[in-house]
Amino acid sequence: MSRRVDVGPVLRIVEWAATDGPPERPAVVAVHGLASNALLWRGAAEELSALGYRTVAVDQRGHGRSDKPDGGYDMRTVADDLARLLESLRDDGIDRPVLAGQSWGGNVVVELAHRRPDLVRGVVAVDGGFIRLRDHFAGWDECAEALRPPPIAGTPAADVRGWMRRAHPDWPESGIDGTMENMEHMDDGTVRPWLTLERHMAVLRGLWEHDPLERLAETDVPVLFVPAVGDGPRGERTREAALRAAAAARRARIEWFDGADHDLHAQMPARFARTVHDAVESGFLA
Repeated sequence: MSRRVDVGPVLRIVEWAATDGPPERPAVVAVHGLASNALLWRGAAEELSALGYRTVAVDQRGHGRSDKPDGGYDMRTVADDLARLLESLRDDGIDRPVLAGQSWGGNVVVELAHRRPDLVRGVVAVDGGFIRLRDHFAGWDECAEALRPPPIAGTPAADVRGWMRRAHPDWPESGIDGTMENMEHMDDGTVRPWLTLERHMAVLRGLWEHDPLERLAETDVPVLFVPAVGDGPRGERTREAALRAAAAARRARIEWFDGADHDLHAQMPARFARTVHDAVESGFLA
């Protein structure tokens, strides 16, 4: 089920009811990464639903089918959006959920847990929550140049889907379909990103300015880091960053996803859901 919730901007959320399990299991609220959308969580949400977890995924401001204001893409403001959403969800029976965030969304949920620990019982940081761009670039201009997104507006949707399938042959169709929802589908069969270039760069600037290690050191909310660790320099950097973040946090665990893609929740939804479930059942995210 999809609906829109007014939290300042109006945010689109997608919900999956729990289909099994005891009623006392917590809900899971899922937050996407930069230039992504709620439906990239579909595969993981369906698996969580089958394990007994009511799951809600949100399109953050500027993304997907949520409102797209010109400003407010700094970390504090997007975390405030999320806080107001969680307050609203209390009226629907969702109180202190497990909060999962991927990539930039991982940093967002760490920020939210720091600022409003009363709203969450635990955080799952999916290949994020430890991102400190200033560790990798000498200055903002260098970062902006390196991470500026490629232009895809006007590309046929069929070409994008074909590229995704070739690049990720092991992904389930839910992951491919969810990725295609990152883009608006035009009447002529082409696509364009829901997130404009200007807003993309504003989000990136907010991430550049964010230091999750400072936040992790100042919150008692438990954080489960779920890093995607591949071979080569990038994998080593990810491993180092996750270990550094876990050491900084007051309460942390790491579940390594070796050989996984950055969107590991879309690539391996069943394993991801089981990882969350095990952390709840063990009492870490209870």
